[in-house]
Amino acid sequence: MDLDTALREFAQQNRMKSKGPLCVALVVTRHAKRLGLPLRPDELLTEAGGQVMGLGKSAVQTILNEHGVTRVLAEEGGRTSRGSVGNMRKYAEFLNKLNEGDRIDLDAVEKWWVQRVKEYFAGKPFMLRFDTSKSLRAVVRDLIEQAEKRQSQSPGATFVGTMLQHLVGAKLNLLLDTLVEHHGASVADGVSGREGDFIIEDVAIHVTTSPSEALLRKCAKNLDCALKPVIITTRKGALVAEGLAEQAGIGDRLDVFEAEQFLAGNLYELGKFAQAGRRTTAEQLINEYNNIVDECETDPSLQIEIAR
Repeated sequence: MDLDTALREFAQQNRMKSKGPLCVALVVTRHAKRLGLPLRPDELLTEAGGQVMGLGKSAVQTILNEHGVTRVLAEEGGRTSRGSVGNMRKYAEFLNKLNEGDRIDLDAVEKWWVQRVKEYFAGKPFMLRFDTSKSLRAVVRDLIEQAEKRQSQSPGATFVGTMLQHLVGAKLNLLLDTLVEHHGASVADGVSGREGDFIIEDVAIHVTTSPSEALLRKCAKNLDCALKPVIITTRKGALVAEGLAEQAGIGDRLDVFEAEQFLAGNLYELGKFAQAGRRTTAEQLINEYNNIVDECETDPSLQIEIAR
């Protein structure tokens, strides 16, 4: 496993992407550069034992300034962040284990964390504008359009697909009594062995912005395995999916839903068609979505805030 992959997996599994954990990673990496590896976690604690040695605004900003970053990451440098000591221990253990094979390049490790800080500063969340004068489909459409705009400015990014997948996942969390398994949007079904993005009873749900012949072959395989395929996609994608399904001879054996309609319809139903209920349900949906993003993704800009 290469260094970038190892760091990404560690950051995702341990949620090291908010400002407190980022401060810890920077300071502990600098300790590793100064003291060498392996690190002894107990020696990285203050005399009182309740805080990470050297963790503070001055130390963090010194590191960032060396890399040309002048914005303040955290006024307390992560010192008051809950879990800092635990994060330090986990990260020190990770570095020690990583160093057991070939000697790791700690300069490269530090640069990797600085890049995550830059992404943190650049990451502005999407905004849900719950305007009661507009239809719920329009509210959902506005979110998707925000993702489309950001994606157009970042070639190679998949903001729209990631947002759709996790919004659908959030909706399923609200709708079902059983736990739904979630995955990062970059984890392909083929790699993970999944039959779709979500498997609910005998239904295989595929969330995509670009339906393809490969997806329809997967849907045909679902049918062979006695699964009912469902495709959830954009308005344009729905037309493409229906056309491809007809060409594949399975047009009457799968369901295709526009994401806007799929999400808006359940906001009405779960909110019992009441105005207050619709807003409450929309807030619950976004909270679930943000929890999934926090668990499965490393980019904090994927979060959605609700305009007040």
